[in-house]
Amino acid sequence: MSVDKVPMTVNGHAELEEELQNRKSVERPRIIQAIAEARAHGDLSENAEYHAAKEAQGLNEARITDLEDKISRAEVIDVTKLSGDRIVFGAMVDLVDEDTEEEVTYRIVGEYEADVKSGKVSITSPIARALIGKSIGDVAEVKTPSGQKSYEILEVHFKE
Repeated sequence: MSVDKVPMTVNGHAELEEELQNRKSVERPRIIQAIAEARAHGDLSENAEYHAAKEAQGLNEARITDLEDKISRAEVIDVTKLSGDRIVFGAMVDLVDEDTEEEVTYRIVGEYEADVKSGKVSITSPIARALIGKSIGDVAEVKTPSGQKSYEILEVHFKE
């Protein structure tokens, strides 16, 4: 059985580590306390607080397992050590939509740290796949749900 490594930026890895630590040291004890308090109320079969706390415990433990798996498979890439004018994982890319002239900036990140609202697109997304390997001045053609889009690459930079 092979374990697939997952590319991740230093910041993305740190965020997962922080969430894992919080779930283990803050959430887990809080949920255990809530279960103990609910158990003290008596009859567990009709105790909604107890059942809600047990459900929260199951969700928290599942997330802890998921985070531990992601962290163990992480291939952490320090973006600040990268350079060049070609788009690779971790690059921050300034683009202009050739139809609307709207400028956007995206950072190409790992699957688990993607957040389009904050400009982080997954390496597996259509836009990232269209951008990888391109340089300043190139045009990337992207198939989107609303049709074909063309983006001209204005700038490529590597900073955290």
